[in-house]
Parts: sequence; structure tokens; C-alpha cells
Amino acid sequence: MTIDLDPNELGRSIAATIDSFCADRCDEAVVRQSAEAFPLDLWRDLAALGVFDLASLSDETGATEIAIACEALGRADFPGPIAATYLAAEVLDGDARAAVTSGRSLVSFGDASLMPWAPLAQVFLAWHDGGVWRCEAKTDVEAVATLAGEPWGRVTLSRQGQVGDGEHALAVFNVAHAAWMAASARSLVSRAAEHAGTRRQFGRPLGDFQAVAHPLADCAMQLDAAAALARAAACALDAGDTNARVLAPAARRSADSAAARTVVVCHQVFGAIGITTEGPVFHTSRRLQQASAVPPSSRGDDARLVASIAAPGAHRA
Repeated sequence: MTIDLDPNELGRSIAATIDSFCADRCDEAVVRQSAEAFPLDLWRDLAALGVFDLASLSDETGATEIAIACEALGRADFPGPIAATYLAAEVLDGDARAAVTSGRSLVSFGDASLMPWAPLAQVFLAWHDGGVWRCEAKTDVEAVATLAGEPWGRVTLSRQGQVGDGEHALAVFNVAHAAWMAASARSLVSRAAEHAGTRRQFGRPLGDFQAVAHPLADCAMQLDAAAALARAAACALDAGDTNARVLAPAARRSADSAAARTVVVCHQVFGAIGITTEGPVFHTSRRLQQASAVPPSSRGDDARLVASIAAPGAHRA
């Protein structure tokens, strides 16, 4: 049995709409500035397109369309708690859900006291004991500086109650995260390849040297594989396939690993300017490094992945 991972007409329309929006509203200057001050107006305008309503209860859209949307947002390095917002849309309902999908409420989702986007969040969700819990902040949020400049914070949370199908919502989160990561890192490879084609060393383009070209090609292949795995996981989720809850964390691990490798390789291609804040790519690479550390912890996912591939009896002493 084969799965067609190419977008259908609806998927192509979603990607084209987001690509056009990002080209008009989310250029490199906006992405760089977002590390200093998160563009809430831009976030709400994105939400007004209906992007976060893709996680709806209708039969028309689902995880597949979410993956396509996140790929488009990743290509533009669009900032914000994108995967967390899709998770929230899965588990919340009524006014709470509407506030999140419209961009009026920002979501902080994690599994510890150090929470992404906490200083700006109105909605706190935590992963605990195999489910998603709605939480309230018991203390003021203590802002914490991060590599990417994103607003994280330390806060003590009080769990109010479990919401939605946590396992399904976490799978959607992992798919969205993987799709964004793979696309963002793929754009980094493209910029590095362009630089290698124009930068000359020893009288030749840098990209003519195998020590430069081959690592970039390896990164591109790994990221394309991660993106395909994210789409496969999304298709499995939409089909109700129980394998989706293994494929989704596998896609996240694949994307995180490939993105981390890509950051190292691309920094080497750019040399010193690759790791300077005013350089051409550090605003992307540092966000990729930060995103790979986004909670919840992958320990439970890792155990599930190992169990899914272990030979019968292999785990026994």
C-alpha cells in the first residue's frame, strides 16, 4: 500500500495563501525584530486567515492540512507558538478555543516550570501523566532570556483539569513542530547553498568543493525525509491509524536531529558570519536550536519508539 503525500487542491491553496501572506508581511526584518518584541498584530492577522482553525472538527481539514500550513510558516521562519496553538485548538472548546484560534490568546505549553512564551501567554497547558491539563499560574511569570530571544518564563502552575484527547493532541503538536522545523531548516540549506555558489575560494566557487557540497546535500536529504515523515504521520492521524502515535514523535525526532545537523553544517559554510547576530542566517539558526528544546520532554516518546522497533524479547535481560 502506498500513500500519496503530495498536497491536494485544498492543501495547495492553503500553502499558496500562507506563502503570499508571509511574503507580504513576514520578511527577514520582521523575523529579526520578533526576537526583541513579538509581533502580536502579525500573529492575529495570521489567525484571521483561519490558519489555526484547520484543527477543526469538520471533515474538510485535519492534520494533513496542518502539516502543509506549518511547512509554509517554516519556510518564512514565522515566529510564535505555532505547534502549541494547534494542540490547544485540539483540546479546548467554546470561547477558550475561539480566543486561541483567533489569536486573541497566546498559548504556553510544556511540562515543567520553565514554559515557552509564558510572559505573553493567557492560556497555560501542561503535559502530565499522559494527558494535557489546563492550568492556572499561581505565581507571576519570571521572564528568562533564551538563545532565540523568544519569551520563556519560570512560573508555578496549578493543574485545573485534564482536557481533550491528550495523546491525539500531542501527535498533532509533534506533526506541526516537525513540519515547521524541517521547512525552516530546509530554507537555511538553500541559503547556504546559494552562498557556496557565489563565495569563491582558491579561485573556485566554494560549492565546488566536495567537503562543502556533500554535507549540504546530506542535510537536504535528511530534512526532506523528516518532512515526508511528518506528512505520513499526518495522513495516519487523519485516517485514524494507531501507528500515527508512533510516527508523529518519530517525525519530531527526525526533524529536530536533521535541523541540529543543518545548523552546524551551514554555520561552517558561512564561516564567521554564520554565527554573528547581524549575519545572514543566525536569526534562523538560533531559532532552530531553540525550537529543538521546546517541551514537552521526549522521554516518553523515545520509550514508545524503541518499543515499536525492538524485536520481540529484545528488551528482556
